[in-house]
Amino acid sequence: MVMTILETHVSSERWSELERIFGEETKQLDPGIVQTFLLHSSSDPTLWRIATVWESRKVLAAMRQSVATPRGVLMFRKVGAEPVLSVFDIVSPKT
Repeated sequence: MVMTILETHVSSERWSELERIFGEETKQLDPGIVQTFLLHSSSDPTLWRIATVWESRKVLAAMRQSVATPRGVLMFRKVGAEPVLSVFDIVSPKT
């Protein structure tokens, strides 16, 4: 499994809009997504992340080749923020 994390700062007046957009956009998850989370930092209130667990790096690569801009990036752009992407291999999952 692999995890992507999109991270950016969102102005406070756009927080509820971001939460609404995330809720709407994740009602139906893309194929290969195991789980996704909208995260809000408790130490830096403007910092938000979308963390997504994918079945495999192969599935993630296929999604990235199939769309011009990933859905998570578009969600942040809708609230005026440009995220940075990090990709992590999940070494030891716990269930």
